Amino acid sequence: MQPWKTRSRKKVLDYGRFLVVENHTIELPDGRILADWPWLVTPDYVNVAVVTVEDKFLCFRQTKYAVEGTSLAPVGGYLDAGEAPLAAARRELLEETGYESSDWLNLGRYAVDGNRGAGVAHLFLARQASRVAEVKPDDLEEQQLLYLSRTEVETALAAGEFKVLAWAAVMALALQRLRD
Repeated sequence: MQPWKTRSRKKVLDYGRFLVVENHTIELPDGRILADWPWLVTPDYVNVAVVTVEDKFLCFRQTKYAVEGTSLAPVGGYLDAGEAPLAAARRELLEETGYESSDWLNLGRYAVDGNRGAGVAHLFLARQASRVAEVKPDDLEEQQLLYLSRTEVETALAAGEFKVLAWAAVMALALQRLRD
């Protein structure tokens, strides 16, 4: 199989760091040209499933603008310019929870939208996390830090309580890896 080729790109909307919309002209492997292919440029981000030394999962109960009601959520956030994904994951864990971990497992790098861009999700599992500092949250949403058992996470995941796809994915992948 041959990849599609970008022949040109034109910025049509620029909201700065968090959203740029482009129109691409694409050439398919058979030579056909697709004009005005919408493409979204958003920052890459990390999500981290965290298990403490007490064998508890750190999760938040929080709100998000695009999510109805409250949701369970893992640690996460955007990468800063030039920041490596693992460095961002470590930073977010410390900022959001005051915890650190020396036992990290990369759960993968995933396109957010295979046809329209929208950044890349970098998913991690941090094990044996322990509290080392005070929380320094910079999120706009209200958050409540929870300490959940594995069974509580499995039940919440099955019940759809992680309402953002990447959040459900990182928790499911972490649970799978912890079974291995």
